[in-house]
Amino acid sequence: MQYLDFDKFKALDPAEFAATQPYPWSNPQGLLTEEGFQLLLDNMPDVSLFEKKFGYGRIAGQQPHDRYSLEYTSGAPVPRPWQEFIAELCSDDYRHTLARLYGARKINLRFHWHYTPNGCSVSPHTDSVREHGSQLFYFNREGEWDPAWGGDTLVLDDGGQMEFASAPALEDFQGEIAAKSIGNYSLIFQRTRHSWHAVREIRCPEGQLRRVFIIVANPENLYRTLRDKVMRKQVQRF
Repeated sequence: MQYLDFDKFKALDPAEFAATQPYPWSNPQGLLTEEGFQLLLDNMPDVSLFEKKFGYGRIAGQQPHDRYSLEYTSGAPVPRPWQEFIAELCSDDYRHTLARLYGARKINLRFHWHYTPNGCSVSPHTDSVREHGSQLFYFNREGEWDPAWGGDTLVLDDGGQMEFASAPALEDFQGEIAAKSIGNYSLIFQRTRHSWHAVREIRCPEGQLRRVFIIVANPENLYRTLRDKVMRKQVQRF
């Protein structure tokens, strides 16, 4: 079973990615095989596994990013398709391709899920200076998630003016682009001092959740390299 369409992923042009404004980003469709996407959708980790993260303060007074959050660790009790997908992401093939987009020599990865309920949002922010960037996979099915409920990640243009340690409102930005997030879409972006992004307040019925799986690329370290090898072997044994 193959989850990631490696041909489509490798076809992303690093030069085109780097030249994209207002910072390097791409919102490709179909990076997951259709069979893989459906299998992951049908086997989403249950929200009972998640930690409630509500009301936590952020840098410079930025508004909290309220959500349910699950960090992947080896042996986490997530459904088998997700273990297989993460083992695929731990491959040298995936890591080298993502590193090439970022212009990095080597990277290590972190994996986590965010489920966001009604009334919650992601305030404008840039990610940690320790990160090269992130890749998001969205998991709300067409026909089941109404676009009017929100959930798109907003790529924000600050004109190169805003400080990392600040708390701007959405209306403070010069422009915004909504990355598509319903169906088999992914968002890849590189972290810069001006890679501001956000999600408007979710307006969905109770019981519905905006669901996203996030891969964070960090500079390589020995611990995470060994961890990735162990995770691949654990899945391959079954």
